[in-house]
Amino acid sequence: MLLSIKLIPSFKHKCPEEMFYEVEEFKKDIFRIWICYKRKFDYNNGKPVKCVWGFYSLKKCKYFAPVNSITVGKEVSFGNTTPYSSMQIKKSPLEAAFG
Repeated sequence: MLLSIKLIPSFKHKCPEEMFYEVEEFKKDIFRIWICYKRKFDYNNGKPVKCVWGFYSLKKCKYFAPVNSITVGKEVSFGNTTPYSSMQIKKSPLEAAFG
């Protein structure tokens, strides 16, 4: 069942242009957040293409990065996520020195 992103009040990202978010119950107390592209592709019969943004635990009020669309990964701070994904970018020491 698809739900509104408003169900997660701490989710403050503004959706990128030409995209939208979908939320669905994944497991009891765990929601899966999808980022969907409005562009239509022939291989998908005109349906939106979607990628998993991440997961949210309603019980713990915490976000988790995805390993893939069916596996919950490690806990992440919402402030370290982007509108496109909750996956964390690992920077080299040189990249980290420059922000």
